[in-house]
Amino acid sequence: MQSVELLLDRASDAAVRAQWDRLCGAGLPSQARHTGASNAPHVTLAAREAIDPGAEPGLRAAVAGLPMPLRLGALACFGRGRFVLVRLVVPDARLLALHAAVAHVLGPDPDGLRNLAPGEWTPHVTLARRLTGEQVARALGELDGAGEQTGVAVGCRRWDAATRTEWSLLT
Repeated sequence: MQSVELLLDRASDAAVRAQWDRLCGAGLPSQARHTGASNAPHVTLAAREAIDPGAEPGLRAAVAGLPMPLRLGALACFGRGRFVLVRLVVPDARLLALHAAVAHVLGPDPDGLRNLAPGEWTPHVTLARRLTGEQVARALGELDGAGEQTGVAVGCRRWDAATRTEWSLLT
């Protein structure tokens, strides 16, 4: 799997990592448990089984307007049975336009990841994966008071999960 991801400013990154650490400290699943150098809070704009390297110039042009304001909003859960705990990103016209531009460069998704398609996308930053219902309740208690936070998307990277490599799309 390969993806295009927005990266957060230092303060927003640190705030999300602090939430990861609170979950981890409470013995709950957390992104903090992934200790790889590339593990960073991010907002996924697109994901494909493979992204054609020929798309790079178009992707670079699409994200050339960064940095841009970004608002982290409420906590939410995705899934059934095993849940993903996230911080929603409050979409504005500029973020939606960026998402649409990246989708246009990449073209239709042959893998059918509808949750990343324009009009279907729910921008978010993942806090924890594979939580049970009971763990979700505990996690929400641990993160009580996690209010809205204004930040900035300062970077955009490509991530290749197969090779575990990342590179910036900003020049």
